[in-house]
Amino acid sequence: MENFHFKKKYGQNFLRNPQILGKIAQLPTYLEKSLVIEVGPGAAALTKELAKVADQVLCYEVDLELEDVLTVELKDCPHVKVIFEDFLKRDLKQDLEAFSYDHLYFVSNVPYYITTPILFKLLESELPFEEIVMLVQKEVGERFTAPPKTKQYGALTVLLHYFYEVRKCFEVHRTQFVPAPHVDSVVVSFKRKETLPPVDRKQFSKLVHDSFRFKRKTLYNNLREYPKEKLEPVLEQYGFTFSSRAEEIPVDVFVALANSLTQK
Repeated sequence: MENFHFKKKYGQNFLRNPQILGKIAQLPTYLEKSLVIEVGPGAAALTKELAKVADQVLCYEVDLELEDVLTVELKDCPHVKVIFEDFLKRDLKQDLEAFSYDHLYFVSNVPYYITTPILFKLLESELPFEEIVMLVQKEVGERFTAPPKTKQYGALTVLLHYFYEVRKCFEVHRTQFVPAPHVDSVVVSFKRKETLPPVDRKQFSKLVHDSFRFKRKTLYNNLREYPKEKLEPVLEQYGFTFSSRAEEIPVDVFVALANSLTQK
């Protein structure tokens, strides 16, 4: 890798500390017949740690220049498969049909510039991930763990906290990467909740996205197309009004609002 040309367009910042890599790989409690998905394996530093703890590993790498490197690095890991294509363009459910597994995980040092699209793809796939572990830009990690009434709290925060117990695990300084990025990173874990409040998920997702459409505007402005007579009683029940902003509304209230829309 000494002569490797790091490509800014792919957000390539390779984590080099073996202790941190091992710590990330071992964060989930892997159950039998596990399959782990990793996006952007780079030179396979994290991949090889995942191969030690998981039964199967599926990687997606968009940079074809890394194919020779990964072939060499993973020659002793027959239970690791690499697909050399853009993860965001793949049919994930179709890819997983080639695997036999009981428990699904996602563990990755994801490229900063596609962190949010990756998470939305994982959520929209409706695949039963036991746990998602991501090394992300520190500022992005703060968005994922943000409580209501903070500027970091947004649509993705609400959706993630509906499905998962979200926690910040530990920070990683920028000097641990090659090349070093301009910001520090944080490892965040999303652990699947055992039980979820019943809701029409498509309605819930649409309502949440629409509520944050213009973040500085009130619910009245963002939800003009929604039936006020259904939403207003729910808002008042929880101490809010249409003059409230989406960033003030907790996850359980969004669930109640979405349920009110499906009631006759």
